[in-house]
Amino acid sequence: MTDTTFARSNPQVPVKFSILIPAHNEEHYIPKCLQSIATAALPFPNQVEVIVILNRCTDRTEEIARSFGCITLKNDSKNLSKIRNAGAQIANGEYLVTIDADSQMTDLMLVEIDRHLSLGTYIGGGVAGKFERVSLGIIVSAILLIVPLLIKYGAVSVGIFWCRKIDFDAIGGFNERMLMAEDADFAHRLKKWGKQQHKKYGTIKKAQMITSCRKFDKYGDWGVVKKPSIIWAYLKGTDRTYADETYYEDQGR
Repeated sequence: MTDTTFARSNPQVPVKFSILIPAHNEEHYIPKCLQSIATAALPFPNQVEVIVILNRCTDRTEEIARSFGCITLKNDSKNLSKIRNAGAQIANGEYLVTIDADSQMTDLMLVEIDRHLSLGTYIGGGVAGKFERVSLGIIVSAILLIVPLLIKYGAVSVGIFWCRKIDFDAIGGFNERMLMAEDADFAHRLKKWGKQQHKKYGTIKKAQMITSCRKFDKYGDWGVVKKPSIIWAYLKGTDRTYADETYYEDQGR
């Protein structure tokens, strides 16, 4: 059992944050992710629940999640949108926050999300992010992926998204037709919904997401340059072959 858990000692206190984490065999990454959330949750005692959606796990992911007091849910879909939406369906929080199991949030993340949403001028948004290590190949590969998505969707944020649950439900959550780039699609639709509500889509910069470089470790820092067809797969968003290779048949996420 960890020193800090998400088990709620006072269930009479309303849940403010529901944090959704899709997880496929994440025993090597999810402890750091959960510990980072536990630290960010300290200003909000009894107000944070973490929902780990277990996706075809055969390792210790479930055991680790339970040791932190997380809510666990099993969903075997090879579709990140369906996996996240399943978690959102059982969420009790006023705010929904998504994060990937191989990522970490810095200490002020939940404070900043609360501050933005409490203003009443933001529909939700994303965060600034950085890789756990940087190289020229990673920078070039990231640019080659991000720029086309930015042109197509007009709003690209990294893996932590935040909004009120009522607004998540209003736009139908994540688009279950999308197998890749579902996060960019979600950001685009949330921003569009925000305009209709006369609210802004925000990007938090005072807190950051730190994400692993496991894809670069496996395929090489210049992997996107060597295999540019992956860019078109992200732009298409429905390519099952690339989606399975990148996410659903790969270790993690």
